[in-house]
Amino acid sequence: MNKPILVTRSSMPSLEEYIEEIRDIWESHQLTNMGEKHQKLQKELCSYLDVDQIELFTNGHMALELSLQAMHLQGEVITTPFTFASTTHAIVRNGLEPVFCDIDPDDFTIDVS
Repeated sequence: MNKPILVTRSSMPSLEEYIEEIRDIWESHQLTNMGEKHQKLQKELCSYLDVDQIELFTNGHMALELSLQAMHLQGEVITTPFTFASTTHAIVRNGLEPVFCDIDPDDFTIDVS
């Protein structure tokens, strides 16, 4: 494995690109609650995914936690130990028991053997 996997480093655009994207948000003073960028992303994702409705979340933890809650699961959830701690927290917060399985050392996915 020659290339490190940076699990805590964000992928970011250049500062100039970022400033240009947030300029409209800054000028509108609408930082939350269904702003223009939120609505645009929601509309474009619906079109791209060919669905009528989609929900956006503030972070991956909330999306995972509410998805698990919506499925009304009980019992155990098989997961990998090579993940962000929030994955396990979402499982536990839904009253489920995380069961950690081995991972493939080459690609860090669940090892079915």
